[in-house]
Amino acid sequence: MLVALLAAALLTAPPAAAKEAAPTATLTEITNFGANPSNLQMYLYVPATVTADPAVLVAVHYCTGSGPAMYSGTEYASLADQYGFIVVYPSVTRASKCFDVASPQALKRGGGSDPVGIKSMVDWTVATYHADTSRIFATGISSGAMMTNVLLGDYPDVFAAGAAFSGVPFGCFATTDGSEWNSACAQGTVSHTAQEWGDIARAAYPGYSGPRPRMQLWHGTADDTLRYPNFGEEIKQWTNVLGVSQTPAATDSPRSGWTRTRYGGTGDRAPVEAISLQGVGHNLYSYGVMGPMAVHFFGLDGGGTVPQPPAGPCKVTVTTNAWSTGLTASVTVTNTGTTTVDGWQLAFTLPGGQTITNGWNATYAPSSGPVTATNASYNATLAPNASVSIGYQATHTGNSAAPGSFSLNGTACTVG
Repeated sequence: MLVALLAAALLTAPPAAAKEAAPTATLTEITNFGANPSNLQMYLYVPATVTADPAVLVAVHYCTGSGPAMYSGTEYASLADQYGFIVVYPSVTRASKCFDVASPQALKRGGGSDPVGIKSMVDWTVATYHADTSRIFATGISSGAMMTNVLLGDYPDVFAAGAAFSGVPFGCFATTDGSEWNSACAQGTVSHTAQEWGDIARAAYPGYSGPRPRMQLWHGTADDTLRYPNFGEEIKQWTNVLGVSQTPAATDSPRSGWTRTRYGGTGDRAPVEAISLQGVGHNLYSYGVMGPMAVHFFGLDGGGTVPQPPAGPCKVTVTTNAWSTGLTASVTVTNTGTTTVDGWQLAFTLPGGQTITNGWNATYAPSSGPVTATNASYNATLAPNASVSIGYQATHTGNSAAPGSFSLNGTACTVG
């Protein structure tokens, strides 16, 4: 909830001089990071263990927020600890604490407003940490979601993908009178064809013909700040920019009340992924759920490019038995450590389209997406070398595979 995020806005961090590596495992302000025409602040989080040639995630705050509030109110830092990427938190200093997504300067590559400062932050991080320039990502909430759209339009050669939570299309908020607010866009009354929206985004960097970043979009149907029609307009824009059909290639429901559509592909790295939340308002971001899904869309949680956490003192074997629309899974968890586990939770992520309908020897929540199986009262204790067998029945929409990784009480297990 944004209330929790706002409560963290008073967090402060020590400054660090430019071109010096920041302290690890703590939020640090970086100064003198490069061109910064709108006087943004840069905050950086570097985990204690960074992968070689790390990825960089830019996490952009909402109106009235700050970089430190975004750090405290989202889980990107803890995900960075887990997967070894670096997080940049831009922070607005103007009175509104909203990012400039409206001025002609903001909507043009190198135009001289907030996007220029954020690009400088990325450049500083790449140079300082030898970051992988093919794995630069952006995500944001509300004003930050709008800035995510703007960054991907202004700098398609910099960002590989974005995830926008409650935003509007690139250029929708455009104004020429110095105002930061566009009521027509906010009310969802600005509509264009997909081609027109695509042209608006492409105009930010005329002549660019290289690859375009993938986009993940999130919106609540009851959003009364940036109304829900903006979600459909974003889909039109980014499917056109990426040259894929506006007809979904796949549709599923990762959680109750959610509808996910994928365009241009059916897998977890589709060119465009859009998640609609029924009955949810503007403050849709949910800690512990949506950040991991964005990181998964980016491919930062494994995906063959970032090492998984080292396997801990546990082993999991799983077998599935599938039929046309359903499956059963039998899971055996073994404590391979030297100390007794007293109370356990086994975390795993169901493949897309799978939903648990019932289970045994554990309780399962939620029924799809990232799932946690919690011990029953009679099998809570696992002595060294002891095992427990659990299982579940699920429906599927075509993918009947078993989960690929498991963690026991937060520690990754060997999968046998």
